[in-house]
Amino acid sequence: MSTKVHVHLFYGADPRYYRPGDNIGCLYGYHHAESDAFDLSYSEDARESKPVKLLRRAMKAALGFDLIHTLRNRDAMLRSDVIWTHTEQEYLSAALMLLMSARRVPRARQPMLLAQSVWLLDKWPSYGAWRKWLYRKLIARADVLTTLASDNAALCPPYLGRDATHVYYGLNTQDFPVRAPRTWVPNTPLRIAAIGNDRDRDWETLIKAFGHDARYTVKLATRRRIPASLRAPNVEIALFSGIRKQHELYDWADVVVVPLRPNSHASGITVMLEAAAVGKPMIVTQVGALDDYFPADTAAYVPPFDPQALRDAANRLVDTPAEGLRQAQAAAARLLSANLTTEHFAAQHVRITQDMMDQRASHGTAQVAAHRTAHEVRAAGSSRGGL
Repeated sequence: MSTKVHVHLFYGADPRYYRPGDNIGCLYGYHHAESDAFDLSYSEDARESKPVKLLRRAMKAALGFDLIHTLRNRDAMLRSDVIWTHTEQEYLSAALMLLMSARRVPRARQPMLLAQSVWLLDKWPSYGAWRKWLYRKLIARADVLTTLASDNAALCPPYLGRDATHVYYGLNTQDFPVRAPRTWVPNTPLRIAAIGNDRDRDWETLIKAFGHDARYTVKLATRRRIPASLRAPNVEIALFSGIRKQHELYDWADVVVVPLRPNSHASGITVMLEAAAVGKPMIVTQVGALDDYFPADTAAYVPPFDPQALRDAANRLVDTPAEGLRQAQAAAARLLSANLTTEHFAAQHVRITQDMMDQRASHGTAQVAAHRTAHEVRAAGSSRGGL
């Protein structure tokens, strides 16, 4: 029989409604795991009134996870063999739901929980004692922990008392087919694209490096608010939302810059994957174990909070276009050789799940054997007692 997997995603990622008409399947590419051996279902977004939405969001802000969204999908989750989650916001609520359902469905009959952490380890030192206690209780219900960066995986034992498996995130090559560049000739002024909404983007260092300098033209795409004090006439700040607009931005750019604050969760990896696919050289802050994905020869890495280093890296590319071309070609080759795709991302989950199922089967067999042995010992004792 096939393994039933329920993919629990955040409210707003329901595959029925996410980018309708684009036929991209599930966000993050989990649909690539679908096969005769793996039957996938997904969390569904319920229609809700404005007051209910406000209540759900308020509870999410207080708890750090969306319990109402999870409880709405409880029955589908409990019918599965394994629950996959993409961030701690999903698995913490799934773990609480499973603990709340223990009387209805005993632990031995509950689905296993594959729990993937993203921002949790960065935030952990800032949590108070009560939140740490609660989260540890919930994390104890997870059967396997995963992270998208080796730095995050290394923090799991000291923070959570658990080991974690590092899985590699991947690019949707339907949206971004990989094309290695054949030439690279920078424009004058140099066109710099920066994109992202992650909490660890360092827009201040980016603008200090390139703002108010006629040698550079910058297009910055983010939903994050940029203070008026950082505005510069050569820096355009806009959203560029949607795949078509993103492609237009990448096509315009000579260089893609990913400026980051120190973090442990591979912030910026999506933009790096996209830049590698479209054949653009990258300048990236060396934090978050991004070099697990793209080694030093595939991107120009710079220290955090260093505008001069950012500027120097850009100038070196302008002065030696052959190096910019070599770097972009190396990044595209790395993407392909390491298979940094959503297909591979899903395949890693399949392999981990198969191991989980095998361990559960082995544990069940061992329990049956132990029960049989205990029964035989009791039977033998009864027989000796009757002699």
